[in-house]
Amino acid sequence: MMLVVDLEATCWEDKVDGTDRRQTVDDMEVIEFGCVVCEINGTVIDSRSFFARPKLHSVLTEFCTKLTSIKQSDVDNAPHYVDVTKTLNEWLGQYELSQWVSWGNYDKNQLLKEYERHGVCPSFLDLPHENLKKRWSKGKKAFRNAGPKVALEYHGLEFEGKYHRAIDDALNIARLLPFIYNETVER
Repeated sequence: MMLVVDLEATCWEDKVDGTDRRQTVDDMEVIEFGCVVCEINGTVIDSRSFFARPKLHSVLTEFCTKLTSIKQSDVDNAPHYVDVTKTLNEWLGQYELSQWVSWGNYDKNQLLKEYERHGVCPSFLDLPHENLKKRWSKGKKAFRNAGPKVALEYHGLEFEGKYHRAIDDALNIARLLPFIYNETVER
């Protein structure tokens, strides 16, 4: 089994509030974990969304709420990252995962920054990670920067749910697995 992970984080359209520069992972904080436990062929075993309340920038920007559809009340009523990590680890403890995957390296880099910031991380961070965007786009020069929505369209599929909602993105990424991995591959 593998874990598909997609994150949403605090974000700004232009400059970070109170600064004269664009955002980096140093500014951003995870506000949603989208997690899908599945088989390599994309068969979903379980899925969950976990909201987290940010500390550095506790008020979401209008840009962020429009992009993600995550409301201020969603994060105001959520536990902080450290507590979300504990709940996430408890949930994943019931599964024997061989790896975790994400679309690109942003999710991995953001989790490493959160580990540096909080001193805790989801247990799946100890598993091997694969960048599915890199694997999928191999041999597709025009699609090197494609998001999951474009990758689905490439295969004649429509995105299901809300784009830039971590759980919906993760579920759609799982739908791409049969096109990324040969279904006969043993894992």
